[in-house]
Amino acid sequence: MRLVNADALLGRVPLIGRVLAAMLLLCGGLLALVESRASILRHGTEVRLRTVPVDPRDLFRGDYVVLAYPISTVTPGPGGAMGVRRGDTVFVTLTRDAEGFAQAKAVAMTRPAAGEGEVVIAGRVLSTGACALNETGQTDCSAGAGRLRVAYGLESYFVPQGQGRRIETTSRARIEVVAAIAADGTAAIKRLLIDGQLVYAEAPY
Repeated sequence: MRLVNADALLGRVPLIGRVLAAMLLLCGGLLALVESRASILRHGTEVRLRTVPVDPRDLFRGDYVVLAYPISTVTPGPGGAMGVRRGDTVFVTLTRDAEGFAQAKAVAMTRPAAGEGEVVIAGRVLSTGACALNETGQTDCSAGAGRLRVAYGLESYFVPQGQGRRIETTSRARIEVVAAIAADGTAAIKRLLIDGQLVYAEAPY
C-alpha cells in the first residue's frame, strides 16, 4: 500500500479552500489574542499604580504615553532572584501602601503563592545594573548592582489623537493607572485617571 504524502494531499485541495483555511487560522489566532486580553480585563485582580510618563508620541500609531512605575524598580531580598539576568522572567509580589497603591514586596524567579492582600505580577528584567528609576522617577544609583529594572507590559498606553501630549505633560503625582492582573501574573492596563478622575477606560474588546 502506497502512502500519500502531505504535499500530495494538499495539492488535491482547491486553491480557494487553502486560502480560506489560511484565513480561518489567522483569524482564529487573532481572536485568541483578543480573548486572552479581554479575559485579563474582565477577571484579573485590580491594582492601583502610580506612574511616571516618559514619551509622548508614536507617529505611525497616533498618540501614546510611555509609563514607568515605582514597581518597575525592585530589589531582591536575601536569596531572592539569585543569578537573574537581563531578559529573564521574574515574579513580583505586590502589596498595597497606606494610600492603596501597589508596592513591590519581593521578587522571585518562580511564581510564589500570594498571601492575603497580595497579588503576583509577572515581568521581564530589563537591566540588572546599579542605576534605575527610584520611587520619584529620578535616576538613583545608590542601591548597588542588585537592583532590577522590570517591565510588565504596562509601559505604553495608546490614547486618542492629540491627547498624548496632555498626559505626558501632566505631573506624575496626578496620574494613576488601574491594571488588571490575571492568575498567571499577566497584566493589562484597564483604566487611566488624572486627579482621581477617569480619563480613559480600556474596552474588553
